[in-house]
Amino acid sequence: MISTTLWKRHLHQRGSASALAVGEDCIVVHERHTRLVCLNRHDGSVRWDIPMGTWPRNVVIVGDRCLCIAQNNDQLSCVNITTGSLVWCVGLPSFSGHVVATADTVIVGGWRGYTRMAGFNSDDGQPLWQTPRPTDTVLPLPWSSGVLLGSGAEAWLIDPRSGEELGRWHLPEPLADTDNRPAFTVIDQDRCLAPCGPRSLVCMQLASVHADRLFQHDADLAASAPEFIGGVVLQEERGAGYVAVDPEDGSALWKVDVRQPLAEGVGRDDKGFVMVSRSGVLFRLSSDGILLERSSSAARVTALRDLGSGEMVMITKGTLRVICIEHSS
Repeated sequence: MISTTLWKRHLHQRGSASALAVGEDCIVVHERHTRLVCLNRHDGSVRWDIPMGTWPRNVVIVGDRCLCIAQNNDQLSCVNITTGSLVWCVGLPSFSGHVVATADTVIVGGWRGYTRMAGFNSDDGQPLWQTPRPTDTVLPLPWSSGVLLGSGAEAWLIDPRSGEELGRWHLPEPLADTDNRPAFTVIDQDRCLAPCGPRSLVCMQLASVHADRLFQHDADLAASAPEFIGGVVLQEERGAGYVAVDPEDGSALWKVDVRQPLAEGVGRDDKGFVMVSRSGVLFRLSSDGILLERSSSAARVTALRDLGSGEMVMITKGTLRVICIEHSS
């Protein structure tokens, strides 16, 4: 396996998965501690470079907008993805945290239960609603026509425009504590998965008020949302591997243990899956989980994001690197 670096960008700070968003033709990343930069996805050329405070809690791209909360200024900023011009910004309470967006609404707040949740109109930033008291939720996720939230052994779907509850599920075990990382994974418009307890994956269905345990493992799972890629659910184990689960019946399909701590995220090529260790070793697996090849790539990798067509972006300690996977023979 050969990984060709298509382009590389020095960040001059530690890379963070929550400070990066991938759009249709661009990548937006926080760098140099106070800058938000939009890069051409194909060659890494700079589209725009603007000031944006320190350590954004989330960077989100929806349509022609990029949304971001910087840690030091407690503002939700909406930027035009083409020009980098500020469309609007609104002040927020300290530690507002989560940012998610639908086509017409931006929802913030609820991180660790510090603040109320609030909805804003994506066109002009006008407030639409807020919860009467601070709300504790994992990172929300747009799903079907609503936005899914969760805390403890409860998950609930809200209308993004009004904040009104559309449905609620009681979970067989409490949600895994993913902090500001994704907790939910959409399988299709009717099903969504979440890690619960130390060893379970739970499936919520829009047509039912019950959340069923899809998969029960015999070892502890990582506190992270599963990957749904190549028609397979991949859940990271605590340690150095993944277990593959059939999304239809919850059966375990295969396991892989590379005996090295893995960076967040899984890539896909025409032969199977690609994973990377935190020390920068790339692993290529067949579609049925057989380890085919390994090769050294970059040092101290934080996360891997699939870009399609065998291309992936790696976030390292100090760089953003887009690579293409080629097979040895």
